[in-house]
Amino acid sequence: QVQLVESGGGLVQAGGSLRLSCADSGRTFSNYAMAWFRQAPGKEREFVAAITRSAGNTRYADSVKGRFTISRDNAKNTLYLQMNSLKPEDTAVYYCAATVLLGYTSRISGYDYWGQGTQVTVSS
Repeated sequence: QVQLVESGGGLVQAGGSLRLSCADSGRTFSNYAMAWFRQAPGKEREFVAAITRSAGNTRYADSVKGRFTISRDNAKNTLYLQMNSLKPEDTAVYYCAATVLLGYTSRISGYDYWGQGTQVTVSS
């Protein structure tokens, strides 16, 4: 059973940084490719970044490329999202998600497990 819990959200000024974490209380974290999604008020949930099981490959949305870094520590059952040079348009609830797919996908429907989300607010 995968149980994902996000943390690390908060309020930050534009240009600042935050590091999100997503902890899995199960014992099978390394069996899942992982991703971060976000949902701003009044908008649909969108893909942010994904990482393969072994962390050998990553993928980013164009809007965050060069500013955000996804990583994972399988020994700690934890997924991370380092967010630098934050912009007001990055304001959203951020969700981590896990998929049993061998690779990764940017499709919401491709993910089997979701966390409850953590709020990130970037002030101008």
